[in-house]
Amino acid sequence: MKKRQKNDITSPPDLKSHGEGTGPDRQQRPVYVDLLPPCNNACPAGENIQAWLALAQAERYEEAWQVIMQDNPMPAVMGRACYHPCEAGCNRTFIDSPVSIHALERFLGDMAISENWKVLYEKQPVGKRILIVGAGPSGLSAAYHLTRLGHTVEIHEAGPVAGGMMHFGIPAYRLPRNMLDHEVERILAMGVKIVLDHKVENVLEEKKAGNFDAVFIAVGAHLSKRIDIPGMDAGKFLDAIAFLKQVEDGEKPKIGRRVAIYGGGNTAMDAARTAKRMGATEATIIYRRDQKHMAAHEFEAEEALEEGVKINWLRTIKAMDEETFTVEVMRLEKGLPVPTGQFETLEADTLILAVGQDTDTGFLKNVPGIEFKKDGTVLVGHDMMTGHKGIFAGGDMVPSERSVTVAIGHGKKAARYIDGFLRSAPYQKPPKHPVVGHTRLHLWYKTDAPQKEQAELSAEKRMAGFDEIKAGLSEQEALFESQRCLSCGNCFECDGCYGACPEDAIIKLGPGNRYEYDFDKCTGCAICYEQCPCHAIEMIPEPKNLGL
Repeated sequence: MKKRQKNDITSPPDLKSHGEGTGPDRQQRPVYVDLLPPCNNACPAGENIQAWLALAQAERYEEAWQVIMQDNPMPAVMGRACYHPCEAGCNRTFIDSPVSIHALERFLGDMAISENWKVLYEKQPVGKRILIVGAGPSGLSAAYHLTRLGHTVEIHEAGPVAGGMMHFGIPAYRLPRNMLDHEVERILAMGVKIVLDHKVENVLEEKKAGNFDAVFIAVGAHLSKRIDIPGMDAGKFLDAIAFLKQVEDGEKPKIGRRVAIYGGGNTAMDAARTAKRMGATEATIIYRRDQKHMAAHEFEAEEALEEGVKINWLRTIKAMDEETFTVEVMRLEKGLPVPTGQFETLEADTLILAVGQDTDTGFLKNVPGIEFKKDGTVLVGHDMMTGHKGIFAGGDMVPSERSVTVAIGHGKKAARYIDGFLRSAPYQKPPKHPVVGHTRLHLWYKTDAPQKEQAELSAEKRMAGFDEIKAGLSEQEALFESQRCLSCGNCFECDGCYGACPEDAIIKLGPGNRYEYDFDKCTGCAICYEQCPCHAIEMIPEPKNLGL
């Protein structure tokens, strides 16, 4: 049998021949730079992923967690609930597989809970009071960041518990409630006050009565969209959000043996999988597009299929009665579903509607200056402020991608702009460094180091209840996984430049301090540039050639 060839450490660079060349008069010089890693760039919460990965590599786990906490107050939750767009951008994908960033974030978040780590920040009271409406991910994030900035925060929440859709919309098999509760309690322990079972009906009166200086509204999108299906009144139907909430509250909705779920997003997948766990022998998703064009993430659909959920692609419900649905077969034209005139019959005891969610913004209709889109979402400026001075909004209730991580990012962003507004010193977003793609890396080494996959329960064991499906990484696995990071765009002190320089023009400044150039010795040959695996070195023209 032919032995598999491994992509392992390659030969050292040939210093006799390289791409740039030089001469008696230096025309260019190297400079150390910091570029933006694609993982950082893709994170909706704005985490400095590469920085905390580097600390995790060094087994400085609490420091790594503190870096996460500068941007994201709920890493144990996000390590489970986030759909990790950071990994889609990871340059490691072009070698073998992306770094499992979400699993590492979960590892650090879980360790923080077990070790009872405390958030480190400077307490400098400002003397301002902020009202937050809604205790979902965006509201909790804003409360956390505003507290770190020295403000007094009070949350008014219509429901009986904090968490919003994290609590009522994400099933426990994906997000155990004890993890969510721990991270909410940490925020409250910082001094955030929360008033539960308190629905805000008039935000201006609420602001005046509480003597609040600013308001952040983050009520989310928890109202299921309704559609009209002929004969719908004759059949039994539930909306997906109400169904998931009932299950979360410990109720046992009577759904029968056969359940149809209408929709193709993540909520539809969750509703179908929950229905199976609640005793349905058949759970069938009806979706008008194909798998390639579904709204749900691919792994959600794959896990649903593993658990016995059936998916009828390219189908739409045209009529229903007590137990029968008439569905029309669709075809796609340029990604859009088009009727074919071909019909089928489907039998089910209950229909669960999962065709999207709306936000309840009716209480804002009479607030001067606030404008809405046709879908009811609230229009905000770049600073997250509505058209009414001092009232900000974020999360699912504003036009944006709807996800927990995006909502958390909105909370942080709003907090910074609210802080600037209250200090009469508008927040200025710092400029971004250029993103370093995989083609800009100079990987003179390639290692076979496939991603450490999280263990998960078998489909059979999943159906026994709502136990968490995926296990966390062990410390050994987490350490290995963190070490797979390529440190794209930022020096990690590999000594490649130092060892390759033929003129000894590079000076080591000690661990953590990187290097500097001795330009009295440097010839501008660019060997250091070619040797730097992460593109932390750029070649620039000599200042004299630029007229400087």
